[in-house]
Amino acid sequence: MIAPVKSTLLLACLFQAVSAVAGVMPFIAVAEVGRALLAEEGTDSARVWWIAALGAAALVVRLVFLMVAGGLTHLADLDLQLDLRRRMADRLRHVPLGWFGENSSGAVKKALQDDVTALHHMVGHAYTNMTAAVVTPLIAFGYLIWTDWRLALVAAVPLGLGMALYGLQFRGFGDKMAAYEAALQDVNAASVEFVQGIAVVKTFGQGRKAYGRFVERTQAFVAYFWEWVRGLLRLSATTEIVLSPLFSLVVILIAGLLLVGADSAAPADILAFAVLAPGLTAPFLTLAFAQTEVMLAKEAANRIVALLEMPVLPEPAVARKPQGSRIAFEAVSFSYDGDKAAVRELDMILEPGTVTALVGPSGSGKSTLARLLPRFWDPDTGRITIGGVATTDITADDLYRSVSFVFQDVQLLRASLRENIALARPDASQSAVEDAARAAQIHDRIVCLPRGYDSIVGVDAQLSGGEAQRVSIARAILADPQVLVLDEATAFADPESEAAIQDALTTLVAGRTLLVIGHRLRTIIGADQICVMEEGRIVERGRHEDLLQHQGLYARLWSAGEASPVSASEAAS
Repeated sequence: MIAPVKSTLLLACLFQAVSAVAGVMPFIAVAEVGRALLAEEGTDSARVWWIAALGAAALVVRLVFLMVAGGLTHLADLDLQLDLRRRMADRLRHVPLGWFGENSSGAVKKALQDDVTALHHMVGHAYTNMTAAVVTPLIAFGYLIWTDWRLALVAAVPLGLGMALYGLQFRGFGDKMAAYEAALQDVNAASVEFVQGIAVVKTFGQGRKAYGRFVERTQAFVAYFWEWVRGLLRLSATTEIVLSPLFSLVVILIAGLLLVGADSAAPADILAFAVLAPGLTAPFLTLAFAQTEVMLAKEAANRIVALLEMPVLPEPAVARKPQGSRIAFEAVSFSYDGDKAAVRELDMILEPGTVTALVGPSGSGKSTLARLLPRFWDPDTGRITIGGVATTDITADDLYRSVSFVFQDVQLLRASLRENIALARPDASQSAVEDAARAAQIHDRIVCLPRGYDSIVGVDAQLSGGEAQRVSIARAILADPQVLVLDEATAFADPESEAAIQDALTTLVAGRTLLVIGHRLRTIIGADQICVMEEGRIVERGRHEDLLQHQGLYARLWSAGEASPVSASEAAS
């Protein structure tokens, strides 16, 4: 993942290593000045000033190289974020459209924004921190060995003991962290559920019960977290004490005084250890505190890799353009999980300029079949052709110039209404956009907004579901496709919006090949062809009157209450 910035990170680590070496030099200078001042033969003033100057120069070198290293890693972090977001955006551009139905916009946002940002600590700090954590103790320990190898071994005891305690503290940390994330996710879900549903539950007098569920999940999270942390309190406190500079100082002073008392070490040597030994454990303690950030970065990296490795729809080796709008489903089968088929060996023809309706019980496969046409997924077996050309041999741009779809779950961009309507034709003139909006029965609503067509969706354009649906219909009208896939757009609209949407759809479907998913049978009785689906197969097909006379599944659905009186606008559409 970090390959694009690897060379920059290596250079930053080199600068950090120089900075770490230079950072030890002032402490060595202090020790050597002390040794010079305590020398039995007298003080060499020139030598003292020379050592002090070297220490000061080393401090300047440390600051300069530290700033350069930090600058390089943060530039690398920015470059990596840009590279990852571009790669993920490109991947998302080529994944099947059905993937977006299975993954929420929040999941996409988390991957593109939050997970990439979570890598900042790893790229911007972790590599240079690890370099300093290795180089600084090695240089300091090397000098201490040169001074007195016995005291150097004593100085290493707190570091070794602290590392051992730290290893005990983090046994099974990965599993516990995963459980922690799961428990935290439950709390987040309960929070969202409580906030979003508060109006409904209060209406039905269930506010206390809903709040109780939220409190229950919160208390479960607190109980798990406290049980985990409580068992680590003593061990964690002991680890931090052992790795603290004060503990190292106490250990080395006791050992040093014993050696000096036994005339085995010079008092001047103790000064070097008092100055440098506490610094042996400090870098490791810094890394220990950053452990959580590193674990979060690792989890974020795993999610980013999973997104970057998502399978994409294959592009045609030799692209062809559809010759007309006749659509054929030829022995099409498809399964979401590779086990249970959602569509089975299905054949269907949509003649140009006709309306074909898919009806059937919930879970019969009608929505899946309709979404196979605009390549939300590709069939496992069989093929779908438009104008005699398989959809897999048509480029995405050509496919979506030929096929548009209007579904119940409308998606509008956080952009101006003009940009939303002209999404398929960004170069469309203002008059063309307004004509499409008029045809979709949404122009009058738009011109009443503060900035008209320049109003931003979600900012100064707050649209109802029916209004958003009419904007999407205007988008499809402006795109002017030959083929339209329509999931009943009025299923959840209020009566006023439903009438306007029906009028807009009448304009949209005129002269086009239409595949419509019929949730309410009263809206599709005028279709040229009604295909009745059950368990992924077409079990009946024909016109409304013929299917009623057949007394099969369609007739049972009709008589079971799926139908209701038909309005004039619906009959016309």
